[in-house]
Amino acid sequence: MKKKVIFEGSAIAIITPFTEDLKKIDYDKFEKIINYQIENGTDAIVVCGTTGEGSTLSHEEHVNAMKFCVDVADKRVPVIAGTGSNDTFYAVELSNEAEKAGVDGLLMVTPYYNKTSQSGLIEHYNYIADRVSAPIILYHVPSRTGMTIKPETYYELAKHERIVATKEACGNISEIEKTASLCGDSLTIYSGNDDQILPIMALGGKGVISVLSHVVPTVAHNIVKMYLDGDVKGSRDLQLEYLDLCNALFCDVNPIPVKEAMNMMGWNVGRCRMPLGHMNEQQKAGLLAVLKKHNLA
Repeated sequence: MKKKVIFEGSAIAIITPFTEDLKKIDYDKFEKIINYQIENGTDAIVVCGTTGEGSTLSHEEHVNAMKFCVDVADKRVPVIAGTGSNDTFYAVELSNEAEKAGVDGLLMVTPYYNKTSQSGLIEHYNYIADRVSAPIILYHVPSRTGMTIKPETYYELAKHERIVATKEACGNISEIEKTASLCGDSLTIYSGNDDQILPIMALGGKGVISVLSHVVPTVAHNIVKMYLDGDVKGSRDLQLEYLDLCNALFCDVNPIPVKEAMNMMGWNVGRCRMPLGHMNEQQKAGLLAVLKKHNLA
Protein backbone atom coordinates (compact mmCIF):
# COMPACT_ATOMS: atom_id res chain seq x y z
CA MET A 1 0.00 0.00 0.00
CA LYS A 2 1.69 3.20 -1.19
CA LYS A 3 0.92 6.13 1.11
CA LYS A 4 1.33 9.87 0.93
CA VAL A 5 4.69 11.06 2.28
CA ILE A 6 4.29 13.85 4.87
CA PHE A 7 7.65 15.40 3.98
CA GLU A 8 10.96 14.67 2.29
CA GLY A 9 14.14 16.24 3.62
CA SER A 10 15.11 17.49 7.05
CA ALA A 11 12.56 18.13 9.79
CA ILE A 12 13.77 19.88 12.91
CA ALA A 13 12.87 18.24 16.22
CA ILE A 14 12.53 21.74 17.56
CA ILE A 15 13.53 22.78 21.08
CA THR A 16 11.13 24.58 23.38
CA PRO A 17 12.74 27.78 24.70
CA PHE A 18 11.75 28.71 28.25
CA THR A 19 11.85 31.89 30.27
CA GLU A 20 14.71 32.26 32.76
CA ASP A 21 12.69 30.81 35.63
CA LEU A 22 11.73 27.83 33.41
CA LYS A 23 8.06 28.29 34.25
CA LYS A 24 6.83 29.58 30.88
CA ILE A 25 7.54 29.08 27.19
CA ASP A 26 9.43 31.99 25.63
CA TYR A 27 7.18 32.49 22.61
CA ASP A 28 9.13 35.43 21.20
CA LYS A 29 12.26 33.28 20.97
CA PHE A 30 10.22 30.32 19.74
CA GLU A 31 8.90 32.38 16.82
CA LYS A 32 12.41 33.50 15.85
CA ILE A 33 13.69 29.91 15.83
CA ILE A 34 10.77 28.66 13.72
CA ASN A 35 11.22 31.44 11.16
CA TYR A 36 15.00 30.99 11.05
CA GLN A 37 14.60 27.27 10.38
CA ILE A 38 12.08 27.73 7.58
CA GLU A 39 14.16 30.49 5.99
CA ASN A 40 17.26 28.27 6.02
CA GLY A 41 15.96 25.16 4.31
CA THR A 42 14.25 23.10 7.00
CA ASP A 43 11.54 21.03 5.33
CA ALA A 44 9.22 20.36 8.29
CA ILE A 45 8.91 21.09 12.00
CA VAL A 46 8.34 18.54 14.74
CA VAL A 47 7.07 20.28 17.87
CA CYS A 48 6.74 18.92 21.44
CA GLY A 49 8.90 15.89 20.82
CA THR A 50 11.81 14.60 22.90
CA THR A 51 14.03 17.55 21.94
CA GLY A 52 11.09 19.87 22.63
CA GLU A 53 10.87 18.52 26.19
CA GLY A 54 7.31 17.42 25.64
CA SER A 55 7.51 15.26 28.75
CA THR A 56 7.74 18.31 31.04
CA LEU A 57 5.13 20.44 29.28
CA SER A 58 1.77 20.74 30.96
CA HIS A 59 -1.26 19.78 28.88
CA GLU A 60 -2.06 23.46 28.36
CA GLU A 61 1.52 24.27 27.33
CA HIS A 62 1.57 21.30 24.95
CA VAL A 63 -1.62 22.40 23.22
CA ASN A 64 -0.55 26.04 23.05
CA ALA A 65 2.91 25.19 21.68
CA MET A 66 1.40 23.05 18.91
CA LYS A 67 -1.04 25.77 17.91
CA PHE A 68 1.66 28.46 18.05
CA CYS A 69 3.96 26.46 15.79
CA VAL A 70 1.17 25.86 13.26
CA ASP A 71 0.29 29.56 13.25
CA VAL A 72 3.89 30.76 12.81
CA ALA A 73 4.72 28.16 10.15
CA ASP A 74 1.58 29.32 8.31
CA LYS A 75 1.63 26.36 5.89
CA ARG A 76 5.15 27.17 4.67
CA VAL A 77 6.26 23.71 5.85
CA PRO A 78 4.40 20.78 7.42
CA VAL A 79 4.10 20.77 11.22
CA ILE A 80 4.15 17.44 13.04
CA ALA A 81 3.25 17.27 16.73
CA GLY A 82 4.58 14.86 19.32
CA THR A 83 1.43 13.39 20.88
CA GLY A 84 2.58 9.94 21.96
CA SER A 85 2.04 8.70 25.50
CA ASN A 86 2.27 5.58 27.61
CA ASP A 87 -1.44 6.18 28.30
CA THR A 88 -3.32 5.19 25.14
CA PHE A 89 -6.42 7.24 26.00
CA TYR A 90 -4.35 10.36 26.68
CA ALA A 91 -2.49 9.89 23.37
CA VAL A 92 -5.87 10.02 21.61
CA GLU A 93 -6.91 13.12 23.56
CA LEU A 94 -3.66 14.96 22.82
CA SER A 95 -3.73 13.90 19.18
CA ASN A 96 -7.26 15.24 18.78
CA GLU A 97 -6.09 18.56 20.27
CA ALA A 98 -3.21 18.61 17.77
CA GLU A 99 -5.63 18.03 14.92
CA LYS A 100 -7.78 20.93 16.10
CA ALA A 101 -4.62 23.06 16.06
CA GLY A 102 -4.12 22.17 12.39
CA VAL A 103 -1.03 19.94 12.41
CA ASP A 104 -0.07 17.93 9.35
CA GLY A 105 1.01 14.81 11.20
CA LEU A 106 1.41 13.14 14.59
CA LEU A 107 4.64 11.73 16.05
CA MET A 108 3.88 8.77 18.32
CA VAL A 109 6.60 7.50 20.63
CA THR A 110 6.30 3.95 21.89
CA PRO A 111 4.86 3.54 25.40
CA TYR A 112 7.57 4.12 28.00
CA TYR A 113 8.01 2.89 31.59
CA ASN A 114 4.98 0.60 31.64
CA LYS A 115 6.05 -0.58 28.13
CA THR A 116 4.08 -3.41 26.49
CA SER A 117 4.42 -6.54 24.33
CA GLN A 118 4.59 -6.46 20.54
CA SER A 119 0.91 -7.44 20.36
CA GLY A 120 0.19 -4.66 22.86
CA LEU A 121 2.00 -2.19 20.60
CA ILE A 122 -0.19 -3.21 17.69
CA GLU A 123 -3.34 -2.79 19.77
CA HIS A 124 -2.13 0.56 21.20
CA TYR A 125 -1.25 2.13 17.85
CA ASN A 126 -4.25 0.79 15.97
CA TYR A 127 -6.58 2.05 18.70
CA ILE A 128 -5.11 5.55 18.31
CA ALA A 129 -5.04 5.44 14.51
CA ASP A 130 -8.73 4.51 14.43
CA ARG A 131 -9.55 7.68 16.39
CA VAL A 132 -7.52 10.31 14.54
CA SER A 133 -7.59 11.70 11.02
CA ALA A 134 -3.99 12.96 10.70
CA PRO A 135 -1.21 10.65 9.45
CA ILE A 136 0.96 9.04 12.12
CA ILE A 137 4.74 8.76 12.30
CA LEU A 138 5.79 6.07 14.77
CA TYR A 139 8.80 6.92 16.95
CA HIS A 140 11.22 4.12 17.82
CA VAL A 141 13.79 5.18 20.41
CA PRO A 142 14.47 2.21 22.71
CA SER A 143 17.36 3.94 24.50
CA ARG A 144 14.80 6.30 26.09
CA THR A 145 11.69 4.15 26.30
CA GLY A 146 12.96 0.62 26.92
CA MET A 147 10.55 -0.46 24.16
CA THR A 148 11.46 -2.02 20.82
CA ILE A 149 9.37 -2.19 17.64
CA LYS A 150 10.28 -5.37 15.77
CA PRO A 151 10.28 -5.34 11.95
CA GLU A 152 7.42 -7.82 11.93
CA THR A 153 5.43 -5.47 14.16
CA TYR A 154 6.10 -2.60 11.76
CA TYR A 155 4.73 -4.83 8.99
CA GLU A 156 1.45 -5.29 10.87
CA LEU A 157 1.17 -1.62 11.86
CA ALA A 158 1.86 -0.42 8.31
CA LYS A 159 -1.37 -2.09 7.21
CA HIS A 160 -3.28 0.79 8.82
CA GLU A 161 -3.88 3.59 6.31
CA ARG A 162 -3.03 6.33 8.84
CA ILE A 163 0.24 4.79 10.06
CA VAL A 164 2.46 6.11 7.30
CA ALA A 165 6.02 6.45 8.62
CA THR A 166 8.52 5.87 11.39
CA LYS A 167 11.25 7.92 13.00
CA GLU A 168 13.96 5.31 13.49
CA ALA A 169 16.35 6.01 16.35
CA CYS A 170 17.17 2.44 17.34
CA GLY A 171 20.64 2.68 15.79
CA ASN A 172 20.45 -0.87 14.43
CA ILE A 173 20.86 -0.63 10.66
CA SER A 174 20.25 -4.36 10.16
CA GLU A 175 16.85 -4.14 11.87
CA ILE A 176 15.95 -1.01 9.89
CA GLU A 177 16.96 -2.81 6.70
CA LYS A 178 14.62 -5.68 7.57
CA THR A 179 11.79 -3.20 8.26
CA ALA A 180 12.37 -1.56 4.88
CA SER A 181 12.33 -4.96 3.19
CA LEU A 182 9.08 -6.02 4.87
CA CYS A 183 7.16 -2.75 4.57
CA GLY A 184 8.25 -1.24 1.27
CA ASP A 185 6.18 1.79 0.25
CA SER A 186 3.65 1.22 3.04
CA LEU A 187 6.01 2.79 5.60
CA THR A 188 8.26 5.81 5.04
CA ILE A 189 11.43 5.67 7.13
CA TYR A 190 13.04 8.79 8.58
CA SER A 191 16.36 8.73 10.39
CA GLY A 192 16.03 9.70 14.03
CA ASN A 193 19.81 9.94 14.41
CA ASP A 194 21.75 12.67 12.61
CA ASP A 195 24.81 10.43 12.25
CA GLN A 196 22.77 7.88 10.28
CA ILE A 197 21.01 10.07 7.71
CA LEU A 198 22.96 8.68 4.75
CA PRO A 199 22.77 4.98 5.71
CA ILE A 200 19.01 5.19 6.17
CA MET A 201 18.59 7.10 2.91
CA ALA A 202 20.49 4.27 1.22
CA LEU A 203 17.76 1.90 2.47
CA GLY A 204 15.07 4.05 0.88
CA GLY A 205 14.56 6.56 3.71
CA LYS A 206 13.05 9.93 2.89
CA GLY A 207 14.90 12.17 5.34
CA VAL A 208 15.68 12.92 8.95
CA ILE A 209 13.99 14.29 12.04
CA SER A 210 16.98 16.25 13.17
CA VAL A 211 18.68 17.84 16.16
CA LEU A 212 21.64 18.92 14.02
CA SER A 213 19.29 21.24 12.12
CA HIS A 214 19.20 23.63 15.08
CA VAL A 215 22.76 24.74 14.42
CA VAL A 216 23.20 24.00 10.69
CA PRO A 217 19.75 23.73 9.10
CA THR A 218 21.04 24.07 5.54
CA VAL A 219 23.54 21.25 6.06
CA ALA A 220 20.90 18.85 7.40
CA HIS A 221 18.64 19.74 4.47
CA ASN A 222 21.43 19.32 1.92
CA ILE A 223 22.55 15.89 3.15
CA VAL A 224 19.08 14.63 2.25
CA LYS A 225 18.53 16.70 -0.88
CA MET A 226 21.87 15.78 -2.42
CA TYR A 227 21.13 12.10 -1.93
CA LEU A 228 17.63 12.37 -3.37
CA ASP A 229 19.04 14.33 -6.33
CA GLY A 230 21.53 11.54 -7.03
CA ASP A 231 24.64 13.24 -5.62
CA VAL A 232 25.57 10.42 -3.27
CA LYS A 233 29.19 11.54 -2.92
CA GLY A 234 28.17 15.09 -2.01
CA SER A 235 25.71 13.77 0.55
CA ARG A 236 28.31 11.40 2.00
CA ASP A 237 30.96 14.11 2.18
CA LEU A 238 28.61 16.40 4.13
CA GLN A 239 27.53 13.60 6.46
CA LEU A 240 31.17 12.82 7.28
CA GLU A 241 32.24 16.46 7.52
CA TYR A 242 29.65 17.13 10.23
CA LEU A 243 29.87 13.77 12.00
CA ASP A 244 31.82 15.33 14.86
CA LEU A 245 29.07 17.93 15.35
CA CYS A 246 26.37 15.24 15.27
CA ASN A 247 28.24 13.41 18.02
CA ALA A 248 28.95 16.55 20.06
CA LEU A 249 25.25 17.38 20.17
CA PHE A 250 24.70 14.06 21.97
CA CYS A 251 27.61 14.24 24.44
CA ASP A 252 25.00 14.51 27.21
CA VAL A 253 21.29 13.73 27.41
CA ASN A 254 19.36 15.37 24.55
CA PRO A 255 18.40 18.26 24.45
CA ILE A 256 20.95 19.51 26.99
CA PRO A 257 23.82 19.86 24.47
CA VAL A 258 21.80 21.42 21.65
CA LYS A 259 20.41 24.10 23.95
CA GLU A 260 23.94 24.76 25.21
CA ALA A 261 25.19 24.96 21.62
CA MET A 262 22.48 27.46 20.69
CA ASN A 263 23.39 29.56 23.72
CA MET A 264 27.05 29.49 22.63
CA MET A 265 25.88 30.71 19.20
CA GLY A 266 24.03 33.64 20.78
CA TRP A 267 20.45 32.37 20.65
CA ASN A 268 19.95 32.61 24.44
CA VAL A 269 17.34 29.86 24.56
CA GLY A 270 17.88 29.13 28.24
CA ARG A 271 18.37 25.72 29.82
CA CYS A 272 16.32 22.56 29.99
CA ARG A 273 13.65 22.01 32.58
CA MET A 274 14.58 19.75 35.45
CA PRO A 275 15.30 16.93 35.87
CA LEU A 276 17.64 17.65 32.93
CA GLY A 277 20.65 19.41 34.39
CA HIS A 278 23.79 21.21 33.22
CA MET A 279 26.70 19.92 31.15
CA ASN A 280 30.03 19.67 32.94
CA GLU A 281 32.90 21.97 32.02
CA GLN A 282 34.73 19.30 30.03
CA GLN A 283 31.65 18.64 27.91
CA LYS A 284 31.11 22.35 27.37
CA ALA A 285 34.71 22.82 26.24
CA GLY A 286 34.45 19.92 23.81
CA LEU A 287 31.19 21.20 22.36
CA LEU A 288 32.54 24.73 21.98
CA ALA A 289 35.65 23.42 20.20
CA VAL A 290 33.55 21.59 17.62
CA LEU A 291 31.33 24.64 17.08
CA LYS A 292 34.42 26.80 16.55
CA LYS A 293 35.86 24.26 14.13
CA HIS A 294 32.75 24.72 11.98
CA ASN A 295 32.80 28.53 12.45
CA LEU A 296 29.57 28.46 14.43
CA ALA A 297 30.80 30.12 17.64
